[in-house]
Amino acid sequence: MAASMRERALVTGASVGIGRAFAEELALRGRDLVLVARDAARLEQAAHDLSRRHSVAVEVLVADLLTDDGIAAVAARLASLPAIDLLVNNAGRGSHGEFAAVPPSEHLELLRLNVAALVELTHAALRPMLERRHGAVLNVSSVAAFQPVPREAVYSATKAFVLQFTEALYEELRGTGVTVSALCPGLTHSEFQLRSGTEPTRLPSFMWQEASAVARAGLDALEAGRALVVPGLHNKVLGHLSNVTPRSLARAASGAVVRRLA
Repeated sequence: MAASMRERALVTGASVGIGRAFAEELALRGRDLVLVARDAARLEQAAHDLSRRHSVAVEVLVADLLTDDGIAAVAARLASLPAIDLLVNNAGRGSHGEFAAVPPSEHLELLRLNVAALVELTHAALRPMLERRHGAVLNVSSVAAFQPVPREAVYSATKAFVLQFTEALYEELRGTGVTVSALCPGLTHSEFQLRSGTEPTRLPSFMWQEASAVARAGLDALEAGRALVVPGLHNKVLGHLSNVTPRSLARAASGAVVRRLA
């Protein structure tokens, strides 16, 4: 496809993990890219690799989404030309530890990145997409959205927000030519788990997925017009059980698992 005709995707948190896998998969599908993250060196390396191997145009936008200036810079790019046809809200962080033992500032940063930045960027993306009657937004939630998670109380709450927010928008946008989907991955091999304090060696190998498989599942669901995708059979079972199990039992089971791993 001619470069001038190719669609363009903006991916936040694109330097590592699932975000980097999204960039790779989108390049494979012939999308030009705008890569957003804080780490300029990693972004530049990713841009070089992707453009060389897949012959796509790759822009680099260094921005810290914990800051007003960072969010404003990405929002401005979403509103400018060349137009963005797909926004992947992947940037986020986790947390692990007793709620009262973690400084309030860390909880508020989690809310700022996982919720506020995602809402602001979704709003910035939707306005021009609705005017063109074309576009899509993929919001990365988590299987943690389906149940309360002790020692990850704020994190699981932010992902529940992302899921509810996205499903509500899905219904609002029917017939507009614009769609949104929520991706709810489980444990995924990436730096995200290390940064949030999760030790892969303490969990069964079957519970883990590769970032590339998660990214493909999210993009396939978006292209199919699905509101929600939970990649991996074990994660689908977990999500289903969370929906049909009494909340008191789901809460107790989650607490028991977390205490076992602590």
